[in-house]
Amino acid sequence: MASNPDAPTLIDRNLSFSIPAKHCRGRAVRLGPVLDEILAAHNYPPQIKALLAEAMCLTALLGALLKEETAQLTLQAQTESGVISLLVCDYKDGDMRGYVQFDAERLVREPLEPSLMTLFGKGYLAITFDHPLPRGRSQGIVPLEGESLTAAVQNYFMQSEQIPTLVRVAIDVEGDQTIVGGLLIQHLPDGEDGKERLHVRMNHPEWEHVEVMGSSVQANELVDPQLPIEDLLWRLFSGSDEVRVMSGKSLVKGCRCNENHIRDVIARFPKEDKEDMVDENGTISIDCAFCSKKFTITSASLNN
Repeated sequence: MASNPDAPTLIDRNLSFSIPAKHCRGRAVRLGPVLDEILAAHNYPPQIKALLAEAMCLTALLGALLKEETAQLTLQAQTESGVISLLVCDYKDGDMRGYVQFDAERLVREPLEPSLMTLFGKGYLAITFDHPLPRGRSQGIVPLEGESLTAAVQNYFMQSEQIPTLVRVAIDVEGDQTIVGGLLIQHLPDGEDGKERLHVRMNHPEWEHVEVMGSSVQANELVDPQLPIEDLLWRLFSGSDEVRVMSGKSLVKGCRCNENHIRDVIARFPKEDKEDMVDENGTISIDCAFCSKKFTITSASLNN
């Protein structure tokens, strides 16, 4: 997997696009260095690294559906008796972060490519959209069934949102470098967002055409750092329709932990709770799971 230093804009970005004649919208994402930065926070084994890479790509795709800069998308696995006890990723205006907590001893006894059942047990995937008021929060929950997280997200749109949706994700790992690419396409029969989706047909001729074309995407195309996403979209869909690429956003590691933020959060706790947090040295130690940093706050610096 060779990177192209002369084309930095080809990775760590997402794009929004539409196919007006087919009433379809889509998002395309490719992650590289920002993904490596997130993965490097912990010494993840290959199976967990691949899973988190897939989850981060899905988070970027779903996050790109948000219109408001202050809105946030959170992808979280609720697990039961699986190797993984926690998987959580979020997206806010291009800032991304993700973390996996797992049982390392159990993992080494499992196959190199464990199933979703092995990883999560009887698990569920919660997808939460936090919009500014008055829309507020909305959440959908789907079983972690099938072959991949990608399949679970596609099922979320089909079952919870009842929107014909195609999702594809590919991962390429070479040494310490990882690239993941993804494509999400949806059919909106009314021709625009926001209207009631009445008479949705999963076999609508418009959607069948776009689904076939989108399904033809190859894994190597999604992760090729030298292939502009715009060119890939043109290759897939422009044979019979106009493709409008509307916007793109750079993606960065966006863990929001810092000393001031943590001090503000602790300061909101009741005085008794804060006193319980203080150790014998008069400090409160906080570990950030997302970026693997440790913060030490003195009790004297807090507003008691």
